[in-house]
Amino acid sequence: MSDDTPTQLEFGWEEWVALPDLGLPALRAKVDTGARTSALHASEIEVFGPNAKPKVRFIVNPVAGDDGLAIPCSATILDRREVTSSNGEKEMRYVIGSKLTVNGQSWPIEITLTNRAGMASRMLLGRQALTEHITITATEKHLQPELSYDVYRSAGLRKTAPKRALRIAVLSREDNYSTRRLVQEGEARGHTVEVIDTTRCYMAINAMSPEVHYDGARLPRYDAVVPRIGASITPYGTAVIRQFETIGTYCVNGSTGIASSRDKLQAHQILASQKIGMPTTAFAASPKDTRNLMDLVGTAPMIVKLLESTQGKGVVLAETKKAAESVIDAFRGLRANFLVQHFVKEAAGEDIRCLVIAGKVVAAMKRTGADGDFRSNLHRGGTAKVARITRQERATAVKAAKAFGLGIAGVDLLRSEDGPKVLEVNSSPGFEGIETATGKNVVGFLYDEIETHAAPKPTRRKVRSGG
Repeated sequence: MSDDTPTQLEFGWEEWVALPDLGLPALRAKVDTGARTSALHASEIEVFGPNAKPKVRFIVNPVAGDDGLAIPCSATILDRREVTSSNGEKEMRYVIGSKLTVNGQSWPIEITLTNRAGMASRMLLGRQALTEHITITATEKHLQPELSYDVYRSAGLRKTAPKRALRIAVLSREDNYSTRRLVQEGEARGHTVEVIDTTRCYMAINAMSPEVHYDGARLPRYDAVVPRIGASITPYGTAVIRQFETIGTYCVNGSTGIASSRDKLQAHQILASQKIGMPTTAFAASPKDTRNLMDLVGTAPMIVKLLESTQGKGVVLAETKKAAESVIDAFRGLRANFLVQHFVKEAAGEDIRCLVIAGKVVAAMKRTGADGDFRSNLHRGGTAKVARITRQERATAVKAAKAFGLGIAGVDLLRSEDGPKVLEVNSSPGFEGIETATGKNVVGFLYDEIETHAAPKPTRRKVRSGG
C-alpha cells in the first residue's frame, strides 16, 4: 500500500497509532475534529542546530502514568505557531512532521509538541491528520487494530529505533582539515556539530550540578564530545574533558587517555607494562648518568627526544655516542625533559600509521621521510601511501590504543627485525594524510562509533515518589 493513497479507514474517538519516524511504535491517540493540528506529549524540549534549519529534541513518555519510560526523539522544526487549547489558553508550540501509521497504512502529518501529562491519551489527532479516507464514528473507540505498550519492553526496540539527530561538540582551536571534516561528515548525517575553542571554556565545579560555560553562557547538553586538544593546552584541555565526563557526556577520547598518551615517559611505561613492543628507551634526571643512560639503550646511532615533542619537533638523531652526549648536555642545559631511544635502523626513515577506531584498524598508511630526514612526519615534508599491514601489526596497534583507553588513536609503528615497535600513540590524529593516502572515509568510521554509543535510546528511569 502506498503511503500517499491510504484505503478507507474508520476511526472511533480513540485509536492506537504509531509514529515510526520518532521511534514510537504504540500510542493511544484521542481523535479531535475540533483541533486543526495534532499534538504530542513532550517534555525536556530543546532546540538545536543552525538557524537556517533548526531541530528540536524532546522526551516522550508514551504510557500515561508511567513517567519512568522515556523515549528520546528528535526532528526538524517545520514551524512555531500559537495554538489555543480547548480551555482557551494560548501557547507557542514547535511544529514537526512525521508519518502516522495505522493498520499498516502510513501518511505524513504535522504535530505540535506540548505537555499532555494530565491526559490519558498522549497524542491528539487533529483535522490535518484525518484525511478524506477516514470516517469518524464518535460513539465508538478502537475500531482499528489495538496495539500494546509491551513493545516498549522489547529488546528489539533499541535496534529498530530510527537514527536520531545528535548534538556534537568538537573541542578545537584550529580551522584545519580535520575539524572541517568532522563538521562536514556530521552535518551530512543530519547531526548538529559545533566547534568550541577549548581555551574559552570555563567550568562550574560543584557536586550537584557541574557545568561547562562558554563565552558567558552555559553550554547545552551534548550527545558527544570529540576532543581535538593541542599539545600546548593538554592540562587545561583535559580538565575541560573531565568536566564533560563528570556531567555524563560521551567523550570519544577520555581525559585520562589523552593525558597519558601526551606524557611520553608515562606512555612508554604504559606500553611496557602491557608488554607492547617498542624501541628500547631510557630516562634519567641526573647529568651524572649520561653515559649509563646511553649504555641502557645500546650502541649509536640513537634518538634523543624531548618529552613535549610533537610532529617531529624536538627529535634528534645522534649518529655517534659523542654526538648523543652533546645533544643530551644541550637539552639538560635547557632544563628540558627527554628520552633516549634505540634507533631502529632497518625502518629506513619509514613508519606505519594505523588509525584505530573502537578497537579496529580502519586505515593504515606508510609514511616516508623527506630526503635526508629520518623523521617520517608529513608536517616535515614526508610522503604517504596506503599500507598493507600484517596480522601482528594490526594486533599491536589495537592493543596499544586499548592500553590508553582511546576510542580513536593514531598508532605509529616501526618495522624492525624482531617485529613491530610502537613509536607513539596519538590521541588527536589528523585525518587529511590518511584519508588522502587510503581514499577511505575515516571520519565516517568515527561517526559510526559515535552514533552507536551516543545516540539516545529508550530508557527506564527511576521516578521519585512524592511525600
